[in-house]
Amino acid sequence: MTTDEKITILRELMKERGIDVYYVPNADDHLSDEYTADWFKCKSFLSGFTGESGCMVVTQDFAGLWTDGRYFTQAEKQLAGTCVTLMRMRQEGVPEPLDFASDALPEGGVLGFDGSVVSALESKQLSQALKHKNGRLHTSDDLAGIVWGAERPAMPQEKLFVLDTEYTGESAQERIARVREAMKQAHADVLVLTALEDPCWLFNIRGNDIACTPVAYAFAVVTADSASYYIDPVKVPEEVRAHLEEADVSIKDYHAIAEDLSALRNCVIWTDLAKLNTVLYKALDSGNSILNRKSPVLLFRAVKNETEIRNIRNAHLKDGAAMVKFLRWLKENAKNGLTEVSAQNRLYELRAEGADYIEPSFPTISAYQANGAMMHYSASEESYADIEPRGFLLVDSGGTYKDGTTDITRTIAVGELTDLEKKYYTIVLKGHLALARARFLYGTTGNNLDILARGPVWDIDIDYQCGTGHGVGHVLSVHEGPHGIRWGMGTPARPNAVLEAGMIVTNEPGIYLPDELGIRIENELLVTKGTKNFYGQFMYFEDLTYCPYERDAIDPAYLNETEIAQINAYHRMVCEKLSGMLGEEDRAWLEEACREIVK
Repeated sequence: MTTDEKITILRELMKERGIDVYYVPNADDHLSDEYTADWFKCKSFLSGFTGESGCMVVTQDFAGLWTDGRYFTQAEKQLAGTCVTLMRMRQEGVPEPLDFASDALPEGGVLGFDGSVVSALESKQLSQALKHKNGRLHTSDDLAGIVWGAERPAMPQEKLFVLDTEYTGESAQERIARVREAMKQAHADVLVLTALEDPCWLFNIRGNDIACTPVAYAFAVVTADSASYYIDPVKVPEEVRAHLEEADVSIKDYHAIAEDLSALRNCVIWTDLAKLNTVLYKALDSGNSILNRKSPVLLFRAVKNETEIRNIRNAHLKDGAAMVKFLRWLKENAKNGLTEVSAQNRLYELRAEGADYIEPSFPTISAYQANGAMMHYSASEESYADIEPRGFLLVDSGGTYKDGTTDITRTIAVGELTDLEKKYYTIVLKGHLALARARFLYGTTGNNLDILARGPVWDIDIDYQCGTGHGVGHVLSVHEGPHGIRWGMGTPARPNAVLEAGMIVTNEPGIYLPDELGIRIENELLVTKGTKNFYGQFMYFEDLTYCPYERDAIDPAYLNETEIAQINAYHRMVCEKLSGMLGEEDRAWLEEACREIVK
């Protein structure tokens, strides 16, 4: 079926059920809003837009696809020639999707969506917003799934594995005890964990249900004297079952959670209504009290312990060595008919050689010149660009190892550069360096620091329409909160979060000129305590990423002495860290790539 044919069938189903407006988010039944199993990719199925972010709103005479600035160029291409209109989020004059859905509803109308993939919080807000139109919600039908029919992919059934305490630094029993102490302090009887990462962290297990993210589709419920893990039992091998039994965790069927929640009476239930789907919320008896807060596990897993940090540093050493081998190979072969796909495949091979490697932490972005302007571009065997011996190849990649998760971007000169390309690269580097050397008082959030990275780009009247940095999990999701570095005020969906010692955040400013080029430079940073004095506790960042910047793209004319000294110090550190992990030829190449820059 074409996109237009799918929308036509959807509209027929809406008519049959008396639905005036239908909402299709990019989420699963755990409210993951980026990477999901193929079963849940209804937004992509209906629209043809394959980006990881966005949603659809469909009426009888309009179909809109909302996505953010990272995907504008990609969405324009994939929606061309269809009946779906691109709605550019956070641009002037573009309403928020649910505001649009509410406004589009006629008097006494019905707004529909699949309640298993929309949060209780959104449902409550929508129900309130529709009162002035006497509108109501229809949450029981997955119409996109009906359109998809028998061709819809099956739910994954990948096996779990245990992540040993040598990697996590804490046993499952210790982590459950921490959670129960948090519940006690909050006066909560029951904690419902719905985010995919939370049960994995709590029980020291990992899965493979989502590409590039070692999690499993599962829920967990914790009380003062019990812990239940809801998962398809076919995913639980004997060694994982024994591990959970040792931690006194009961294994229950994935779909049994709704029934168990419905049996709770007169309890204080700690759950995040932004992460609890509407179906599960409706299962709760009204006699319970809801403690609507972020899961305590969110902060627990954001603040890495000493064992995790030690392991993460080790993961970055392996990752840095793979990157150096890749950069040398790319530079030496750029004139030999490489493509975006052959480049990304070579990097996959090199990274996989690292000890305890699991998988990529996200699909590699290998984007030559104009394709680099699409922040989440994906080359494939069916659609790719040839690499010519000029300009930039932007490579954003990462690996998941048993000891840590990496995320790095390097924009690489594959041949001759123009003076303007060098200027843009150096401006991005200035912002990257400014954030990396930040000193700040405890209590600072990423929103406070964003201007350090974005300022040099704004100084030339350019912006990058995305955040500057995101949190990174430990052998979990490469994109994790609650912290990040982004421009603007906090919002209910993305509140400000204080940067705590032990958090990891990326540093990735960029310049993206549609149909011309993309430049991004990304390292992971560890939040660390510095001096404590009369003024308070000062904090700073430690670079965790070990890989040279693109020396051939740096124009020292745009750098001051502090920035030059910072680059040279970073390059010396990279050489010290990686030299012992490389063969003679790679080591010699690295030393040349890290030679001192002078004004």
